[in-house]
Amino acid sequence: MGTIGDARQRSGISRWNLVRDQCLVAGKWCSSATGETALVHDPFTGFLIGSVPMLSRGEVDQAVHAAALALPAWSNEPARHRGRILRRWADLIEANREDLARLITLENGKPLAEARGEVDYGLGFVEFYAEEAGRILGEVLPPNQPGRRLCVEREPVGVCAAITPWNFPVAMLTRKLAPALAAGCTVIAKPAMETPLSAFALAMLAEEAGVPPGVINVVTGDPRMIGEVFTGSMTVRKLSFTGSTPIGAMLAAASAATMKRLSLELGGNAPLLIFDDADLDTALDTAMAAKFRNGGQSCIAANRIYVQDGIHDRFVAGFSARVAGLKFGDGFVPETDIGPLIREAAVEKVVSHFDDAVAKGARLVAGSRPQPGRLASPALLVDAPHDILLSAEETFGPLAVVMRFRTIDKGLALANDTPFGLAAYVCSESRATIALATRALETGMVGVNTGLISTAAAPFGGVKLSGLGREGSRHGLDEYLNFKYLCEAGF
Repeated sequence: MGTIGDARQRSGISRWNLVRDQCLVAGKWCSSATGETALVHDPFTGFLIGSVPMLSRGEVDQAVHAAALALPAWSNEPARHRGRILRRWADLIEANREDLARLITLENGKPLAEARGEVDYGLGFVEFYAEEAGRILGEVLPPNQPGRRLCVEREPVGVCAAITPWNFPVAMLTRKLAPALAAGCTVIAKPAMETPLSAFALAMLAEEAGVPPGVINVVTGDPRMIGEVFTGSMTVRKLSFTGSTPIGAMLAAASAATMKRLSLELGGNAPLLIFDDADLDTALDTAMAAKFRNGGQSCIAANRIYVQDGIHDRFVAGFSARVAGLKFGDGFVPETDIGPLIREAAVEKVVSHFDDAVAKGARLVAGSRPQPGRLASPALLVDAPHDILLSAEETFGPLAVVMRFRTIDKGLALANDTPFGLAAYVCSESRATIALATRALETGMVGVNTGLISTAAAPFGGVKLSGLGREGSRHGLDEYLNFKYLCEAGF
């Protein structure tokens, strides 16, 4: 197994002090009092990158307390001052863009070009909310009787907890931290144990930007224990979580006793509908982006690809040629399109979906069946029936399965035949078809003739079992604000 020195040389990170191995609590970088740590490895080589603290329950409580102590001063800062600090943070993220991207590739495995794109995406949230901080407006209402003044003020929710996943370790954190800080909240963040180093790097840059001690705290340790601290604390007034639906449901149930505000961005099972009147090249571009971005390890990845009869054969011919051209391997190699999956169990799930579809009649037309390990070869299956395992579960890997449909109504029925409702994609050149499909789809987001829909300016989130609340846009800022109604008499 390679050493940290090997990982450092391999990564090409120029500012290695960004790669911290301690938690941030009350403005101090700290280890666990027990000395217990968890190792972080490069998913491609297996090299050791570093180790992070396994904090105790008492130490996580200290982080919650630190956020509570920092709240009054931070929430009372003029909003535009908070915005200026966020602007400085954005400038530092941009200045360290290449090192942050290389750190993402080192601990997550995604191709470096995609990692750079993720840094830009995450930077967009900090830039957006730096501007929005000064636009938190109240209201003056018409009085209901003479001599009264009616007002509505907007106040920060308070101390917030943020739990982020491994698949977008920079963007998922800035998507939560930036609106929370803009609103005047303080935060305790728990990154995924597979990719904690990106979170530490972001927190270090936030310190350099002037974020006061205790406003951002970053903790690592046993996920279940940390979740119990967050959900059981009356001090924590809001919990924002991105991850699986089962874990989100557990967190929601555990938060009921303390009546927390919740933002839950949960699992998806996104359909891509390609109608007969679609432009073929546009459909192919959409399918490649929606399916294979981050190796398919995305909650909005096109998990089910439905293609109407009239365009099916031409689409499959073009899609198979593109899938066959994908290269998988080391994310630091420029030619790599798909890096390693985050763990071997992820590849096993792809294999199970592959084998299930083939056993039910699907046919392999491009790529190959993945082998054990962390590298999942991209593959395209066609002629699959609609009752395959993949139709019910997210694959979270580079396996594409094409299924036929005849009528628009049938395609929409298949797309909606899931308890999830995060994202969907539609390819069509007909305004009537687009209008019909986008209204009928039971999802929080729809991409029309594009597989790239995420932006800081738009509300991100789903319906049904895909979660609660929205992130991004001005609606994402509202998630961190309370309304306070004032009724003054005697005027």
